[in-house]
Amino acid sequence: MSGRRARTDREWSVLASASGVLLDRVPQLTDQLIEELLAHSPQFALAVPRDEHWLQISEALQYGIEAIAASRSAPRRDLEYAGEIGRRRAEQGLPLELLHYAYRHAGYLVWNELLAIVAEKDPDALTVLVHTAAQMWAAVDRQAATVAEAYRSTEQELHRRSDERVQALLDALLEGRAAPGLAARAAAGLDLPEQGRYAVVVLRVERQGGREPFHRIAAAPGMRFFWRMRTDCEVGVVALGAGAGLAELAKVLGARCAGPGGISPVVEGLADLGLARRLAETALRTCAPDSAGIVRLDARLPTALVVSQPELAERLVADVLGPLLELDPADRALLLETLDAWLECEGSAGRAASRLYCHRNTVFNRLRRLEHLTERSLSRPRDLIALTLALDAFRLTP
Repeated sequence: MSGRRARTDREWSVLASASGVLLDRVPQLTDQLIEELLAHSPQFALAVPRDEHWLQISEALQYGIEAIAASRSAPRRDLEYAGEIGRRRAEQGLPLELLHYAYRHAGYLVWNELLAIVAEKDPDALTVLVHTAAQMWAAVDRQAATVAEAYRSTEQELHRRSDERVQALLDALLEGRAAPGLAARAAAGLDLPEQGRYAVVVLRVERQGGREPFHRIAAAPGMRFFWRMRTDCEVGVVALGAGAGLAELAKVLGARCAGPGGISPVVEGLADLGLARRLAETALRTCAPDSAGIVRLDARLPTALVVSQPELAERLVADVLGPLLELDPADRALLLETLDAWLECEGSAGRAASRLYCHRNTVFNRLRRLEHLTERSLSRPRDLIALTLALDAFRLTP
């Protein structure tokens, strides 16, 4: 029992006598309390089955009344039961404020009944009973605190379990599993449409080292992000609103994520997330190991074809760049760097020279040497395509 002042023998006697009478009235008090709770809010009936509600209120009242006249050393069955009720109501979804109201209202009901019993049996003892009021209400407050603590703890656990279930569903979709109702359950758990515009992002993340730590983006204009951690990457599912597209997504990611990363094309539903993840991973493989950009697959399709077929990529390197492979590594790197700069500068030798810090004639000389060694001409479209893809294959495949 709570309270700093020790009770007198007279107070113990009055409480014990009145509590004994009150215990016999528990069924009637239970009926009254249930009716008053339902009048206060219909949510009590919606959340808790009536038979269960009646039984639990009856037991809670009994334990609470027993605690009124119990000694301080007696076990607090009322608090133990309050914890059980708090956990159960959290599972049933009854709002915590209504549960608090129920406990406080039960306290008023019990107190008024105690006053009526003492007034009827021994009116002179009313002043004695009033002296115990603070202790009784301290006990009610303790019950309310116990029920709230159990409720919040259970609510947090339920949220954690719910989050884990939803994340498991999202993982299953990203892995491409086909199970009846999987997409629908994930849509309900994530509050997303089953059919809608989605993209998947795969970002290579170094958990240790010199790169900036990865900070997950939760939302951006017209976009919602849902992230899943993998060993060496972060996988993001992006729900795209009507006004958002891949260009906007790439801009948002490029401004906030160090990369490298790949973005899938848009798919039209949650069931296609497995395909989108694979395409985003393919886009990521088109990024050089030391790059920091965020790339879209639809802008890297030729390179994506190369990295998707490592055996053919190896053959392409050998057939197109074979003579270069026999050069000194520094010499080979210089020619390939010049070709790469020339391609990036859209065939402008002047711009490539500025990037390479050399004269434009030097660029021409290096390119002519590369043409001579490979026996391919940069002025012939098919040769240019072969050299471009071979360069990608050399840089992006083992």
